Amino acid sequence: MNQASTFDYGRAFSRNIGWVTEAEQEKLRSARVAIAGLGGVGGAHLLTLGRLGMSRFNIADFDEFGVHNMNRQVGAFMSTLDRPKAQVLAEMVRDINPEADVRIFPEGVTEANVDEFLRDVDVYVDGIDFFALPARRMLFRACYEKGIPALTAAPLGMGVSFMYFKPGAMSFEEYFRVEGRSENEQYARFIAGLSPAMLQRDYLVAPHAVNFQERRGPSTMMSCDLCAGVMGVSVLKVLLGRGDLRAAPWAMQFDAYHQKIKFTWRPFGNANPIQQLMLMLIRPLLEGRAKPR
Repeated sequence: MNQASTFDYGRAFSRNIGWVTEAEQEKLRSARVAIAGLGGVGGAHLLTLGRLGMSRFNIADFDEFGVHNMNRQVGAFMSTLDRPKAQVLAEMVRDINPEADVRIFPEGVTEANVDEFLRDVDVYVDGIDFFALPARRMLFRACYEKGIPALTAAPLGMGVSFMYFKPGAMSFEEYFRVEGRSENEQYARFIAGLSPAMLQRDYLVAPHAVNFQERRGPSTMMSCDLCAGVMGVSVLKVLLGRGDLRAAPWAMQFDAYHQKIKFTWRPFGNANPIQQLMLMLIRPLLEGRAKPR
């Protein structure tokens, strides 16, 4: 039997009603979300938003699944090894909602296609790899210029760090201040800005697993799941205009390992004196001159 012929949108997402109204569910259904990066957090974001009843997506990723993705990526299975992440995740979200309109960008997001990637988009969800700073900067800059809300939820340790870049408020560049900096300094500023509270720092038990030269670091499925939950709620709030959502220079970090949540406010972003002190601690770690405590 044709799956689409037996699919009923109202019934499929009826259990959302109560936390959202029928009218709000239809608003979510008609909104378009762009997600760049479909690995650890990006794939989880897509499926979470798909189960929220969102039906229109622009998704981008140029990578394929490998065995090293098994511990944290929702599209990683033995059956999907060596398959394009964008294609696999598109199939998965359409398996949730056969009516989903998914525009796929298998080459990733580039200067040449960023305008097309953001066409018709109501909100941008960041799922780009930590080390892909040039692409991330390009996307957040384009969102700011186009007035598109941009959100990022980073899997840190066994928790999540969340930031919201609101149109007309502080931009990504104004907060992180990486323009003209060396690659290592850009990483340092991204870490400091993304995780001002650094709640995850004291339980990194194998520091050698973090290697910036080889562009690798540890991540857990628990943190990716937490990211997807926080992101799903935040996208809902942005699209429905419900409740407060603190925008940069605010950041929020929840750490499940420590069972702590902390909100930080850093006027001037990484130019803030507190951030400057944090950068002094982070730089030696990136250069291999100190060990995490």
